[in-house]
Amino acid sequence: QVQLVESGGGLVQPGGSLRLSCTASGLSFNSYTLGWFRQAPGKEREFVAARWSAGTTFTTDSVKGRFTISRGNAANRVYLQMNSLKPEDTAVYYCAAKAGYYSATDVKQYYYWGQGTQVTVSS
Repeated sequence: QVQLVESGGGLVQPGGSLRLSCTASGLSFNSYTLGWFRQAPGKEREFVAARWSAGTTFTTDSVKGRFTISRGNAANRVYLQMNSLKPEDTAVYYCAAKAGYYSATDVKQYYYWGQGTQVTVSS
């Protein structure tokens, strides 16, 4: 059974930083992608960043230069380093997993999801 556990959310002032962590267990694919998505109140869930198990990363334009996805010491862990946070980054952030790397930015291609962690950017 695949499980994804996120941590690291919280309240931060504009311009601040947070690091989210996602640990996956039960993944049996030789090739898989771990992704981060976010959903703000009243909005659809949107892609933020993803990392293929072979190393390729994907990042949405709105966070490029501010957010970085990276692998943890364990292959089944990814981090999302978020710098220069803005109020519009406020959302519940979800970790998700899928087999392979095709369509890594498509929310509908992910079949495993974590419970989400709240990120609030406010002064």
